[in-house]
Amino acid sequence: MAKYLAQIIVLGTQIIGKAFARALRQEIAASQEAAKRAGGGVKGTQSATTTTKTGISLEEALRILNVEKPTQKDAIEKNYKYLFDANDRSKGGSFYLQSKVVRAKERIDAELKHFQSTNDQTTEKNV
Repeated sequence: MAKYLAQIIVLGTQIIGKAFARALRQEIAASQEAAKRAGGGVKGTQSATTTTKTGISLEEALRILNVEKPTQKDAIEKNYKYLFDANDRSKGGSFYLQSKVVRAKERIDAELKHFQSTNDQTTEKNV
């Protein structure tokens, strides 16, 4: 009886270990694919990291705020204010949509901050 119990425990541990290893490989592959889609190299990795931190991709953030490029600061600010006010709970709006608008603005701001720091570093190297 003890022999069979030990075999069951060993077999169960092997199955769980294999499943964990497979899940880890899939997560690494997904992370690498996200980095490639974001531009590859260091830039892609940093963009994927920012997406993971904020929980929203740059493309989704741009769609939410109805702009084409993250450099359209005036349009971003105008659309952010409009959508934030339109979804105010006191006016019958949706807190969920309002939070999505805030997250979209945060994501675009993070991308602009990263873009600005990259440009500053490039400028310093050229001087």
